[in-house]
Amino acid sequence: MAKVKQICEEKLRPIVEEMGYELVEVSYEKENGGMSLIFTIDKDGGVSIDDCEIVNKKIDPILDELNPTDDKPYTLVVSSPGLDRPLKTDRDLTRGLETEVELSLFSKIDGKKLFVGVLKAFDEETVSLQTEKETLTFEREKVASIKRVIKF
Repeated sequence: MAKVKQICEEKLRPIVEEMGYELVEVSYEKENGGMSLIFTIDKDGGVSIDDCEIVNKKIDPILDELNPTDDKPYTLVVSSPGLDRPLKTDRDLTRGLETEVELSLFSKIDGKKLFVGVLKAFDEETVSLQTEKETLTFEREKVASIKRVIKF
C-alpha cells in the first residue's frame, strides 16, 4: 500500500501542482468493501466540486498508464481537505497564522493536552499560540495535531 501512495505522489504531484493545486495527501485504503485511491487537493480560496472533477479527469488516464495498483481494482476519489482537517505542513501552518486553533499534545503538560489560542508563529522546531492569558510555545515533535477552531 505504501508503494501505491509513493508512486502516485512522485508521478502526479508535479501534474497536480502544474494545474494550480496543492496535493495535500494521497491515501490508498479500504472503503465500502473495496479499495479507494484518494487524492486530497487544496488551493488558495478553497476547492470546489468542479476543481475535484477537473483534477480527476486529468489524473485518471495517467493512473491507467502508471498502473500503481498492479491491476487491482480501486475507486479514484479526488476531494478537498475539509475545514476541520489538521494543519500538518508548513504551508498549512502559514495559512493558519492569526487564526484560532486547537492544539493537541501527545502527552500532558501541567495536566493538559489540549490548548486553544491564536496561531502566532512556527518554525522547524516550535509552534506558538497566543491564549487569553499568555503566549505558549510547544515543541513540534510533541504536538499531536493542530486544527482550526470552526465557529458557526
